[in-house]
Amino acid sequence: MDHHPISEDPKTPLLPLHDQIQRSQSFHSSLKSILTLKNFFVLLGPLLCTIICLCVKLDGPVASWNMLAVLVWVFAWWLTEAVPMPITSMSPLFLFPFFGISSADDVAQSYMDDVIALLLGSFILALAVEHYNIHRRLALNITLVICGDPLNPPLLLLGICGAAAFINMWMHNMATAVMMMPVATGILRRFPTGPNQSVVVSNFCKAVILGVLYSITIGGMSTLTGTGVNLILVGMWKSYFPQAALITFSTWFCFAFPSALLMFLALWGLLCCLYCSRSSGQALSVYLDKAHLKKELELLVLMWQPAGPMAFAEKMVLALFSHFLQMLIVLWMTRSITEDIPGWGVLFNGRAGDGTVSVMIATFLFIIPSKKQKGEKLMDWEKCKKLPWIIILLLGAGLAIADGVRSSGLANLLSETLDFLEAVPYVAIAPAVCLISSSFTELITSNNATATLIIPLLIQIAKSMHVYPLLLMIPGGIGAQFAFLLPTATPSNTVGFATGHIEIQDMIKIGLPLKIVGIAVLSLLMPTLVLAIAGVYVFRTSEPVQ
Repeated sequence: MDHHPISEDPKTPLLPLHDQIQRSQSFHSSLKSILTLKNFFVLLGPLLCTIICLCVKLDGPVASWNMLAVLVWVFAWWLTEAVPMPITSMSPLFLFPFFGISSADDVAQSYMDDVIALLLGSFILALAVEHYNIHRRLALNITLVICGDPLNPPLLLLGICGAAAFINMWMHNMATAVMMMPVATGILRRFPTGPNQSVVVSNFCKAVILGVLYSITIGGMSTLTGTGVNLILVGMWKSYFPQAALITFSTWFCFAFPSALLMFLALWGLLCCLYCSRSSGQALSVYLDKAHLKKELELLVLMWQPAGPMAFAEKMVLALFSHFLQMLIVLWMTRSITEDIPGWGVLFNGRAGDGTVSVMIATFLFIIPSKKQKGEKLMDWEKCKKLPWIIILLLGAGLAIADGVRSSGLANLLSETLDFLEAVPYVAIAPAVCLISSSFTELITSNNATATLIIPLLIQIAKSMHVYPLLLMIPGGIGAQFAFLLPTATPSNTVGFATGHIEIQDMIKIGLPLKIVGIAVLSLLMPTLVLAIAGVYVFRTSEPVQ
């Protein structure tokens, strides 16, 4: 390192001029790195919070407008993603106590609610299913049975889409997309690519990828475990209306499955009309038939046991998992059935929840040996490192916010502000709610965040209109899952778009009519006599909520 000699001339600067230039440039670069758009968004949350605290005065307790200020802070960070979403989701743990909304203990309880336990247990089961390739085995067997001989493209498409929808009924949509897309592309690998690919083959490839993507979303609608939005809705219902009848796994399924089935059939019809005609079977059967599917299944078996057929250990694991899934479904569906048939939950005086079942079954996976290696269990914690904590924390934040809005008095103030909606008919407001929710989710890239934003507002609108809250909460919540138009609208769309088989115009071509069908199903079908009768027995809409 060279040292500059110190000059005795008093006019000579103590530091070289080029060092001053470097320091000046360093200062400007540091200033430029600070004055960025992302840093502005970081400051935007606290700034908006401060403005509301100083300028907005509500006719209610101090905690209510403090809660409004905190909501704006959190939502600003969520919408701009200035701070990573998991960190923003944990901010109620310090913001609520600081602003006098609720204690740290009360806020923390929202992050390990029974709904969170249900999600956590189902994620562990999903990771186990992924580890043992059960999803691929199930998908290939279903398509093998239903594809027809000779090949019937609409039937094969129905089998692939049906497998994706069924799997996502019991797993999260992102996990299903990551697991099912290799199955779909594995089947499509039989077809030629590049300039030699015919229009018929190209259209069928598009139909399969779009079908898997949208079937995953539709399948997730029908059960509580299919997507975090359903759990957010149920958790907020329990938080806002603790005296009302709980929405259990079975009650949600009884309502949502018929709606999802209608949407699934609409999707299949659209894909068959636009991309996959029956007449294309002859052109496609040259590359794909039952023999090809059987070969794909045999290759999967060899992955389990490279030296030959599946060993006893793998068969036992597969049998155990099939029994676990059956047991899990039966326990979920029978915990609480009706008032006359209470289900097995009555044995525990109502203390057991759907999360109890989920975590109990997941725990068994860490106890039962796999018999593959000495001491190895079906699951270990190393395999659980891929747990999507971002979704778990976001759900916990949503439940904490719902509880804070109710306990702070902000819910009552919002209800009074929205009194003008009392005269608006339900048939007018329900489609608008679903349309706004489904449009919003295309921009936020997180249907969970959309649901967290919109459901508390819908509860207050329902109160102002004197409408049973679920009649707005359900179109708004499920509508938040209709992210059909853009590849960036939800992570599962990105997985399908990355295969290279589809383009944005393909997504719009199928997604737009599918979105319209979904809005019609949710907003027009719910008030009909059939669902009104079902609602009385399933959601007990004839009972007032407090």
